[in-house]
Amino acid sequence: MEEEFYFDFSDDAQRSVERYEEMIRNQDQYFFDAQAFENIIDYYIEKSDPVKALQVIEYALNQHPYAAVFLVKQAQLFFVTDQIDRSFLALQKAEMLEASEPEIYILRGNIYNSLERYSESLDNFQKALEFSETTDEILLQIAYVYQNMLDYEHAIVYIKQSLEQNMENKDGLYELAFCYDILDKQEESIQFYKEYIDKDPYSYAAWYNLANSYHKLDLFEKAIDAYDYAILIKDNFASAYYNKGNALVQLDRFSEAIEVYKQTFEYEKPNADTYCAIGECYEKLELMDEARSYYKKSVKMDPKMADAWFGIGVTLNFEERFFESLHFYKKAIELDDENADFWFAMADAYYKLGQIELSVEAYSKVLEYNPVDVEAWLDYSTVLYEQGKLLEASETISEAIKNNPDAAELYYRMVAYLFALGEKNEALIYLETALATDPEKHHILFEYLPQLQQNGSILEVISRFIK
Repeated sequence: MEEEFYFDFSDDAQRSVERYEEMIRNQDQYFFDAQAFENIIDYYIEKSDPVKALQVIEYALNQHPYAAVFLVKQAQLFFVTDQIDRSFLALQKAEMLEASEPEIYILRGNIYNSLERYSESLDNFQKALEFSETTDEILLQIAYVYQNMLDYEHAIVYIKQSLEQNMENKDGLYELAFCYDILDKQEESIQFYKEYIDKDPYSYAAWYNLANSYHKLDLFEKAIDAYDYAILIKDNFASAYYNKGNALVQLDRFSEAIEVYKQTFEYEKPNADTYCAIGECYEKLELMDEARSYYKKSVKMDPKMADAWFGIGVTLNFEERFFESLHFYKKAIELDDENADFWFAMADAYYKLGQIELSVEAYSKVLEYNPVDVEAWLDYSTVLYEQGKLLEASETISEAIKNNPDAAELYYRMVAYLFALGEKNEALIYLETALATDPEKHHILFEYLPQLQQNGSILEVISRFIK
């Protein structure tokens, strides 16, 4: 984990840097106290110049050989420049000089964590806890180690301990939400954030994470309320606006979602995801020109935005511009060739253009990637049925039933195909299964083959299930 450095460049620090650079130009030796050297080192770190920072450390160690702080900074720089062995050696020297310095163990713990040597990492963080007056950040570092070990239960324990010491730690709040999400414990997450908000009602991060937990449980109204509180506390919280828009979409409140998505542009630069989301809302409202406009903005900003390419195709398909839609479906599939929805749209467009073989090929892709899509199985079998391939159509539905044994629609469709094949007894068996699964859907049998409404055998079976 790369350490973060913060440098307050005061007038004294400026003079120290200027004096140091003068010394280098003159190839001379000036004396600097330890604080001045620290300022110079931090200046070069801030400038992202680790080579010069390491050079300063060499001068500092020559003049202050017993100052562990310079060895720790040296170890930090060796770490970020991928000189791990030298970093460990510098920390070993620092520990010999000042064994109670917690930064030694924090850095060593981070290095071991990056090397996936988790036990050694945890040992060092525990030592850091012994020597530190404030421990909330160290506890959070321990949580990160447990996350890397995929032990999210222990990670939660340490994040909570960290938050008990520092309720303002936003990183901890977000990491806790992540762990609860991984463990699929949204109810526990909600309980924690509600209790947290009772103690700190103005924590926008807590309201935001509470909203996300509600969202994941499909409690969209509650999620929207919580997002609103987060926005009320922090009115430039772009992520809260975006996620609120997503919640509104789930409630089919597309016009409101569009306005909320657009509000994000007041606080952050427009991005391809938001343009695509707005395009989808316009698409749902059947305002296809507006939808296409936003989808185009999305792909212009990010040509790899497969959903936006697909969206353009959908708008053209809606306008019955099927041949044009194929171009955009293909662009989407080039970027995400295992997306069943893309292949489904492609299959439908080919079918409408009369390109049956290509439609059949596309349907096979849909079902390869999403064998639980009942509508795809039904449409695929319809194409086969219309081509006079009755046996293939029935075999397709048989395979569909294996993948979706609780889908009554498939059993009713099988009844129709078996009657068309003249296999009436088997058809009646499937009809009983269909009625036992969902008797209310028996009408779809007659919608597909209206002539079956005159079949006495079918009506007799139905009458036994429908009183």
